[in-house]
Amino acid sequence: MVVSLSTNKVGSLFINNLLAAGRKFWEKSDTSILRDERGTLEPHSDLLATALAVIGFVVFAALLSRAYMGYEDSSFALENYESASLLAGTLTEAPAFRAESPGILSASALDKLSGPDGQDERMKFFAAFSGNYPFLVEIRTGDGRWQWLIDPEIVEPGYLMGKQEKVAASVPVVIELNPAESVPGTLTVVMYKTPWM
Repeated sequence: MVVSLSTNKVGSLFINNLLAAGRKFWEKSDTSILRDERGTLEPHSDLLATALAVIGFVVFAALLSRAYMGYEDSSFALENYESASLLAGTLTEAPAFRAESPGILSASALDKLSGPDGQDERMKFFAAFSGNYPFLVEIRTGDGRWQWLIDPEIVEPGYLMGKQEKVAASVPVVIELNPAESVPGTLTVVMYKTPWM
């Protein structure tokens, strides 16, 4: 009987202590949550973090798109430089440019082809090439005193002078100014990018 009485006292004492501790915990935690600001976040700090994350993503996307555009620009030049170079080499032997001597370009033929009266000759010249690759030909003497620009009239006016991407290739040539005088020069082909290239 003594043992059961003491266990009841110990049990009731334990339960009373447990209830008192629980009451103190709930009272303390209610007041500490409302009055203690150490663990709470300010309402605008999550907005700042979100804004920084969005700005970082936008900057990353802009850099990525700029890198892709730079790659696309250089890939056009790399892919089409060989074509422009082969075309320039072929044009050095074009009958429309040649003088009586082989391997020499005629200044009088270039004057006729690039002048205002040479529209029919230019149309015949450019008709031999695909219209999918617009290009123009510039021929100049080494000292820069003479130059001829032969551009197609099949494209819209001003198209070849705009800001389209282009690639150029040059080859050395000899230009016969008159039967007694020949000078060194360059033949340059400028190929323009079209929307389908």
